[in-house]
Amino acid sequence: MLPRLYDRKKGQEWAEPSGAAMTSKLFDDGFRFVPTPGLYLVATPIGNLRDVTLRALDVLGQADVIACEDTRVTQRLLQRYGIDVPVISYHDHNAQRVRPGIIRRLKSGEIVAVCSDAGTPLVSDPGYKLMTAAIAEGIAVNALPGPSSTLTALLLAGVPCERFLFLGFPPSKEKRRREYLAAFRDVDTALVLFEGASRLVATLKALAAELGDRPAAVTRELTKIYEEVRRGPLRALADHYTEQGAPKGEITIVVGPPGPNVEASEAEVDEQLSAALATLSVKDAVDLVAANSSWPRRRVYTRALDIKDSG
Repeated sequence: MLPRLYDRKKGQEWAEPSGAAMTSKLFDDGFRFVPTPGLYLVATPIGNLRDVTLRALDVLGQADVIACEDTRVTQRLLQRYGIDVPVISYHDHNAQRVRPGIIRRLKSGEIVAVCSDAGTPLVSDPGYKLMTAAIAEGIAVNALPGPSSTLTALLLAGVPCERFLFLGFPPSKEKRRREYLAAFRDVDTALVLFEGASRLVATLKALAAELGDRPAAVTRELTKIYEEVRRGPLRALADHYTEQGAPKGEITIVVGPPGPNVEASEAEVDEQLSAALATLSVKDAVDLVAANSSWPRRRVYTRALDIKDSG
């Protein structure tokens, strides 16, 4: 017997399409979730469509409308599970225009599900403003936990992860990126970042320069066929992707927490700088010594100029 769904709006049951790979236990086990009117933040798979939760399918199947970043991406998930619900596009470029209409629907008593293209909504997408607008109107807001590239990458990174800090996407400009990352130099936790493939090497180099050559992992295409997790010191990872070129797919970087902070003496820093300046530019020599000495980069730079001038 095919599993059956209850259509709240039509008051009738309908059979799951035969192409969907779900077991008969999925909807007839007596535990189906029936949503009440309100806004539902629904986590969707980051790659493997079987990672969707049963409650997410319950809400998506009974919603009046689904607001999502790219309707084509969400439709693939809906078609996979035989869900026929209207979808509307809600993203950074149209959020201000579309949001009032969604709020009107919610105030009229509808069920609205919000999805990002992959993972948990509100993380690096415009869902936050919709949520706060709903709260301001006294509308019920519900969050359905589920897939997350942040947590998946953290679990696979091989670094201490009992505490972590999510940094999102670092700034694209080099100077602002370095300043942004430097602010987390003394934070004693693992760090998780998103980054585009074209800026991966630059960000790995900036992380090494500002935080030191910490253990890290570059993860991409998580839960998909070509999932990759590459672990190693930040500089080795930067060298690898410099040589191999930018990888394809969605990328999440995890950086381990700092080790014991034993500051090098001035004599040790001078010795390291003298050796580095013999073969490297001032910038590269300063980056290298700052990463290995626990000295602030500005202080190392000043010493490097003194050594170069005196030589």
